Amino acid sequence: MNQEFLWYIPNTVEPGHRGDPTVEGWGTLDFSTGQAQLLEQHGWGGALLGTSWGRPDTFTVATALAARTTTFKPLIAIRPGYWQPAHFASAAATLDQLSEGRVLVNIVTGTDNLAAYGDGNDDPARRYDRTREFLQLIRRLWTGENVTFCGEHFRVEASTLAPRPYQAAAGRHPTLYFGGASAAAERVSATDADVQLFWGEPLDGVAERIDRLKALGGSLGREHAPLEFGLRITTVVRDTTEEAWQDAEEKVAKMAAEAGEARMHHQGRTPVGQQRLLDLAARGEVLDSCLYTTPGKYGGGGAATTWLVGSPTDVAEALKKYQDLGVTHFVLSDTPYRRELARVGDQLLPLLRRQAA
Repeated sequence: MNQEFLWYIPNTVEPGHRGDPTVEGWGTLDFSTGQAQLLEQHGWGGALLGTSWGRPDTFTVATALAARTTTFKPLIAIRPGYWQPAHFASAAATLDQLSEGRVLVNIVTGTDNLAAYGDGNDDPARRYDRTREFLQLIRRLWTGENVTFCGEHFRVEASTLAPRPYQAAAGRHPTLYFGGASAAAERVSATDADVQLFWGEPLDGVAERIDRLKALGGSLGREHAPLEFGLRITTVVRDTTEEAWQDAEEKVAKMAAEAGEARMHHQGRTPVGQQRLLDLAARGEVLDSCLYTTPGKYGGGGAATTWLVGSPTDVAEALKKYQDLGVTHFVLSDTPYRRELARVGDQLLPLLRRQAA
């Protein structure tokens, strides 16, 4: 099974994302493509493009990056409530064909500023049902002809894409990544995603979820290739263990000074996956070998809630344990983004590839 090693491009026009001190260039073509070109130079397969309303459109940015690179794979985060499935299937197939198979897709179901882009569906159960239909329909459009689909949320009649995805005749299409830890989300992953993305949970939590997703796929009658698994996490990698922990603790101290303890002050509904991460701090500051849980106390969210901290060898050994569980897709990051993509690419990726081999 192929291993995929990706970085993260925050895809924002505002400086300061997760403490990155870079002031100029955010949101410009040269800044974004410069990151993609650096990723190619330092051994990365590509990068996840962050999304939320108020950021640059991920698909437009991905198209620009693909045009200025040769091997870079954009993992394009998109929302079913923002795109219609036939429109997205056509756009993705076109870019995939033009880039010779470099398109990856991350389907995002979690809520955003829904009213800003006209999505009135804020009921979680219905949103996941809609996501399942979205995934089913784009697969059929990528792989079939004269597609007719009549679902609760989407309908098409006698629909055929032109062009089809790159090497579609051989059964290939863009890989579909999906996240979420709720029961509804896991049912979607188990039957209709290609890759389930986890945030930085301890090994026992990831192992439990892998077992559950495999069992769900069997009981629900999964019809596709076996589900694969990915990890999206912050990696604080420095030359030595001591230097890494010093930097990590200094970052958290700055977060604490700026935000105060945020763990118990989340407003509204906290997603199941995020709550799982926040709850880890009660088990200890450091879990497994080097999983740092304290950032979540001071405003770290998503992939920044927990960090793997250490020397290249420390972090490689920690990630090897996830590989042993069956995780084959890794989306890593640290700030400053440009500096750390080079450091982690040069120091950590060779160790990960050697372990995978």
